[in-house]
Amino acid sequence: MILNMYKNSKTGMVGGIITLILLIILVIISNIQVDKMNSIENIFSAIINPIQNGITYLKNKIAGNDSFFTQVNELKAENEELLQKNSELEQSLRELEIIKAENATLKEYVDLKDKYQEYETVPAYVINKDIGNYTNTVIINAGKNDGIDVDMTVISEKGLVGQIVSVTDTTAKVQTLVDSGTAVSATIKTTGDNMLLRGTLNDNTTLIASYIPTSATLLAGDTIETSGLGGIYPKGILIGTIKEVVNTQNITDRYAKVETAVDFNKLNTVLVIKN
Repeated sequence: MILNMYKNSKTGMVGGIITLILLIILVIISNIQVDKMNSIENIFSAIINPIQNGITYLKNKIAGNDSFFTQVNELKAENEELLQKNSELEQSLRELEIIKAENATLKEYVDLKDKYQEYETVPAYVINKDIGNYTNTVIINAGKNDGIDVDMTVISEKGLVGQIVSVTDTTAKVQTLVDSGTAVSATIKTTGDNMLLRGTLNDNTTLIASYIPTSATLLAGDTIETSGLGGIYPKGILIGTIKEVVNTQNITDRYAKVETAVDFNKLNTVLVIKN
């Protein structure tokens, strides 16, 4: 009996110890799991939180960009409208420039008509130019159908241009003063002394005056006009002015450089003298 009671008591103690150990193990395991869960949660938070923050930032950014893109589209539409208006203004300006040029041309014709009203003239435009080392001619848009013929004198508002050397039904070629094959009988307006003017090979603004009387006094700035001799050019048409007198050992060989009144690079409108 006593032995049985001792065995039961011992078994109870062992059972209690085992139970206590199991409880301790469960507590330890529970604590370990809780720590692990906290660690996992911390890791998850460390990964997820930046992503959530980034998504939120991008969402806010995109929400702001919607307004930005709307403004960009509005500015683009306004810019296109301004470009269209600018194009229309440029077109209007070109039209005004054309009208202005036409009015200037008409004024040149009127001024020429008034200046040379004693002559019967035909107005014309310069439609082509042939300017080289040996020739200097222009083509005008008037010909036989307008009563134009060879050897007729051509003038501009500034003065003498040259003479007609060939014609078609609708055009004519003008040999200008500065052509190397041109010779014009001229006179000094103030003194009446005569001379002969010729074009040069490489200068379309300068004529060479030669055959100057030994008694003639030449001064820079003297006005040179057509003399009327030779039967081609009428008398008294402005040619240019003396810009330099070149003296030589023999006075009969002296010559002068004459600057033309007409700027042949800018020649656009002319009159052809018919009579």
